[in-house]
Parts: sequence; structure tokens; C-alpha cells
Amino acid sequence: MTDWTSGYVADIGYTFGTYSELNPLRLKLAFLHAGLAFPENGVACELGFGQGMSVNIHAAATVTEWHGTDFNPTQAGFAQELARASGANAQLYDQSFEQFCERDDLPEFDFIGLHGIWSWISDENRSIIVDFVRRKLKVGGVLYISYNTMQGWASMVPVREMMTEHSSVMAAPGKNILPRVEESLNFLDRLFATSPAYLKANPGVQPRLDNMKKMSRNYVAHEYFNRDWLPMSFSAMAKWLAPAKLSFACSAHYPDQIDMINFTPEQSALLKDIDDVHFAQTVRDFMLNQQFRRDYWVRGARPLRPLQRHELLMAQNVMLVVTPDKVQYKLTTQLGELQLQENIYKPVVEFLAGHQARTIGQIAEVCLARGVNAAQVIQAVFLLVGLGYAQAVQPSDAIALAKPQTDRLNRHICEMAKDSTDVAYLASPATGGAIIVPRFPQLFLLSQANGAQRPEQWAAFASAILSRTGTRLALQGKAVESEEEQLRELNRMAREFAERELPILTALGVTF
Repeated sequence: MTDWTSGYVADIGYTFGTYSELNPLRLKLAFLHAGLAFPENGVACELGFGQGMSVNIHAAATVTEWHGTDFNPTQAGFAQELARASGANAQLYDQSFEQFCERDDLPEFDFIGLHGIWSWISDENRSIIVDFVRRKLKVGGVLYISYNTMQGWASMVPVREMMTEHSSVMAAPGKNILPRVEESLNFLDRLFATSPAYLKANPGVQPRLDNMKKMSRNYVAHEYFNRDWLPMSFSAMAKWLAPAKLSFACSAHYPDQIDMINFTPEQSALLKDIDDVHFAQTVRDFMLNQQFRRDYWVRGARPLRPLQRHELLMAQNVMLVVTPDKVQYKLTTQLGELQLQENIYKPVVEFLAGHQARTIGQIAEVCLARGVNAAQVIQAVFLLVGLGYAQAVQPSDAIALAKPQTDRLNRHICEMAKDSTDVAYLASPATGGAIIVPRFPQLFLLSQANGAQRPEQWAAFASAILSRTGTRLALQGKAVESEEEQLRELNRMAREFAERELPILTALGVTF
């Protein structure tokens, strides 16, 4: 009997996450910052879309036509359900990479993305993907790819092999993957308690195990227990992608593009002496002990002219997507805790505090009076987006076209929240991507869409749903004891939602 899973964990579903690097609008700003021409992303493809959250939100929230596949029929079925709900142009399949990549009815793509796939598949499937990219990615098109990096994972490779071998030889036959994961983690605890020499030589392994034990077991299973698991150096990745005529463009993780927050002066000086782009990236990974890369590659990199780049950046709209008090003017990197220059960042945040879309040019004009020049504004905006405090916003005509689709998708997701906590994201036609919205704010939005205008009505709506499903709110880790206490807490949450979150969601077009 053929194993359709190809050694991938398939007896439990993948998480319901979204990945902003797959958002074509994020790609645009990353390329502008790097000084490169970018595609317009008219047609895109996601390989291995998991539960389909990213592909569906990006299809609904943009004017981009999306195609994609995931081998797991349960996940593909859920993804197709979301596509039907939104009515967006998303053609989604449950085919293997080999079956999908051989289809003769697929268009050429401006953008191909795969997140959390490359390190967990066989060399055969890697070859299929590279050949697909070679044939189907347009000239000037972009590939987004993420993968585990050898430098950051070197000490964990034997640990991962220990876990999977324990699962294979010690677990009772027929056991589901989740108890096998738990037993393997428990065995590592026992092993490490004996103070093995390996742990002494690799002291960073113990904190990694401690962190792993806090993670969802579904995630741990998909991350560590597939048959294929191969961290890779950047240089090895470059060799894999060479037949597709791809060259490295830039990191899709914005903070990685800013050397001053990642490297010491000595490290920066060494990197500047390296002319080879690929070798420089490998050296960077050693300096950072990089564990996971998220990169954009392009088929034919074209540098923008300086004035052209400046004008495109000045015309880009952005929006603050948190309340100003949520912005932390410090960040933690390999260099330790760094303090952002508040005289530069605060004027930008204060101008965006009304949660209206503003061009970077408008921000620069206002901030100039406070001694902040355009180059400083560009870097501040770029890092604020990279840290999740702000997002790029697409043109008004694209927002108008996407809004009916995101309305339908968001209502569908909020209806699911009546008896599920799986999905914590909604689609924004403004940003073209996902916005974190947990279960109870989703229920408040659904109540409002059904005609309720006041927070106490939204709280009563959520309370009634909890009563019907026989569930209770948890406060400080304990379920509330009475309906009255539950309603009081829901009222508090609804009032806070109305005051702090609803204005932002309204500006983002998430309300329906």
C-alpha cells in the first residue's frame, strides 16, 4: 500500500497559524527597503498550506489570485471550506507536491511561497519543488522559503534523533503520535537527569528542551517527528535553488535587514569585507547562531534607482495596528536589550496614533519639524512594521475590492468561534493579511454584526453561547464559579474591547 504521507506526520492536524511573510504587501516593503524592484503579485501559489489560514486570508484580503496544495485531505477540506465562505479566487487542492507540480492547468506565478516545508521533506520532494519553481515562476517573480538553519540547530540534531528513535523503538505498536511525543519528552528528562557528557558539552540544549515542553504537542510532533528533518546552511540552500535561476533578495524577517541592531562594529566590519553575497549570509548565520531563516529569493534581481526607491517608499501607506501605549521602545537581540531612540520613534508613533493610513512621505513631512529626517523615518517605520506595531496598507481601490470577501470570511470564522478556539485570526482588507483576534473579541464582533450596539449586549451574547456549550471562562487558571461572575468578566472584556480594540479593527476593515 502506498504511503501518501511520505513520512510526514498526518494523524493529527497542523496548527491554525498564519504567516505574514506570505503576504504580497509585506514582500513589497521588504524589497523597497533592500532597494530592489518587486513584482505586482497578480498570481501567487502556496505549497503546503497546512490548514489554509494564510492562503485564504491573503486570497480574501488582496486582489491576488491564489493557488495551492496540501497533501493532507482533512486540512485541504478545511481550507476549501474557508475559500467557499469568502468567495475569493483561491484554487486549493489536496495533492502531493509531485501531483500538483505536474498539473498542466496552472498559470505562471509572480510569487511562490512555502513556509515550514523545506526542512521537513525528502530530497525527492525538494527536487520537485525546485523544478516547479524553475518552470512556473515568472521572470522577476519571488520565492519565499523558510527553513531550519544548520548553525542554530547543530546541537539539537542528536537530540531530535534520540526523540524519534525512542518513539520508533520504545512506544507500544499502534499508539497515536501524541502519546509517543509525550513519552519521548519524558525519556529525555530522565536521560538529562543523569548528567550525560553531551549535555555538559552543549549547555544550550537543556533550555531548548524546557521550552519544547511548554509547546503544543501538535506543534512538537510536526516540528520534530517527521521522517525527514534536515537543517541546512544558507550556502546549501543557494546550491539547491541555483537550477531555478534564483538569487537571494533579502530576509522576509524585517529586523534581520538592519545590521546595526544585530551585529557589533567588529562583526559588521568583517561582513563588509566579504564580497560574495551567499558566503556573507552563511557568516551572518554563524554570528547570530541563526535557527530559522525566512527569505525572499528573486528570479532576476533588479536594483531600483535611488530616486525611484525613495519615491516609492514615500508613497507607501502604513498604519499603526496597536494602541500607542503598547509600543515598546526597546527590543532584545543577540546584542542584548537595545533601546530605540525615542526622539525618532515617538514622533512617528504619535502621528500614526489615530490608526489612519498615512504615507511614509506624510510621516516624514510631519517629523521633519521635530528634527527627524526622511532616512530616519524610513528605518523607524520599517522596524515598527517588523516588530508588529504597524503594517503596510494597500491602495484604496484594492481595499474596496477585497472588503466583501473579507467580510464573508470573517463572519464565517466568527461563527466558528461559538464552539471553537482554533482560529485566532481575521482578515484585513487594509493590510492584505491577518490580524490577531481571539475568540471572545470574535464573538463580540459577531454580536455587533447581528445588530447589538452596546458592550453589555455583546457580553450577554457571549455568555449565552458559553452556557449553551457548557463551558466557563478561566481566570488566573481557574474556571469561574458562577454565571454571574462569568457575565461580569465578559462585560469587563467587552467594555475594554469597545474602547481599545474595536476602533483599530474598524480602521483595518476587519468589522463586517
